Amino acid sequence: MYPDRVVSGMRPTGALHLGHYHGALKNWIKLQAELPCLFFVADWHALTTHYDDPGLIESSTWDMVVDWLAAGVDPSQATLFIQSRVPEHAELHLLLSMATPLGWLERVPTYKDQQEKLTDRDLSTYGFLGYPLLQAADVLIYRASQVPVGEDQIPHIEMMREISRRFNHLYGKEKGFEEKARVAVKKLGGKRAKLYQELRTQFQEKGDEEALEQAKAMLDDAQNLSMIDRERLFGYLEGSRKLILTEPQALLTEASRLPGLDGAKMSKSYGNAIALREDKESVTRKVRTMPTDPQRVRRSDAGDPDKCPVWQFHLVYSEQATRDWAAKGCRSAGIGCLECKQPVIDAILQEQQPMLERAQQYLDDPSLVRAIVADGCDTARKMAQDTMRDVREAMGLAY
Repeated sequence: MYPDRVVSGMRPTGALHLGHYHGALKNWIKLQAELPCLFFVADWHALTTHYDDPGLIESSTWDMVVDWLAAGVDPSQATLFIQSRVPEHAELHLLLSMATPLGWLERVPTYKDQQEKLTDRDLSTYGFLGYPLLQAADVLIYRASQVPVGEDQIPHIEMMREISRRFNHLYGKEKGFEEKARVAVKKLGGKRAKLYQELRTQFQEKGDEEALEQAKAMLDDAQNLSMIDRERLFGYLEGSRKLILTEPQALLTEASRLPGLDGAKMSKSYGNAIALREDKESVTRKVRTMPTDPQRVRRSDAGDPDKCPVWQFHLVYSEQATRDWAAKGCRSAGIGCLECKQPVIDAILQEQQPMLERAQQYLDDPSLVRAIVADGCDTARKMAQDTMRDVREAMGLAY
């Protein structure tokens, strides 16, 4: 089987804010130390909703990469690249579209949901309808094993798996496949070959999923198999076809607990966000003017932390002792709202300080960012080309 690999991307539609950091980037930073990761700027995806006003995309692309680096994404541990610099994404998207039923795209929950929400834009385009298919290409082209997503994105991962399964079913035929697979089984050695055949029979005749997983684990550990023989044996387990594309798993990530300044979801378009690299004066002003519990009209009025947006920031940024102080002081009117906000301001500024310091070197010398992205694009493209070589061959296309 192909090695474990994580793929994830973000659309460059504006400055990143603290919601992005707590909702995605902190998870990326954790993952990059555990597994090979590819993180990309999804600039083609930005066009699905901003095709009529693309001027923002290029500047946002470079700002986004600086934000990633500032947050702690490490180019020595992860591959950072720009989607449009790897044209194989578009080629795989095109080839997958030939065999993907239209109904699969129309049933994606976010399709109608976004059309209803973004009423100020004309989204009756193939680009918008087909963006889940482009997402599938973004992941499948790297044969990723895991994709970090929130619960609302699980239907997209399920569709990727269906697309991969359908592609392998249609194009994973190989002349003399079964004979080549039987030869590959012998390379496992006597005991392992016998166990492989037993497990294969248990799965195919009885639907024993545990036997399937045991056989896959055995193949993962087999050191004497070539990549092509390994692919054949994985395919032979489930049928009589070679596995060209993998079926990625959803790696569920915890949703960001950080709301916007008004208690709603943090979003630049809502005007309730704090940018990842916002200056000290602006952060202080925004937090000091945050709305609080409407019952606290006067300083002497008692409040309820659960009804105050500032309390949600305490839950993210404050230690238990500070939370206890804030909750008690609010309910007893022992502290004023500005007093309650100060620890939050201090914590946000403390969190941002290393980000500002890391970002400065890239702001002083933008060529460093260009070099990181250029190296990442080269690495990503080589991997994408390896996949496309197999895809073209399977589909009978010249390469």
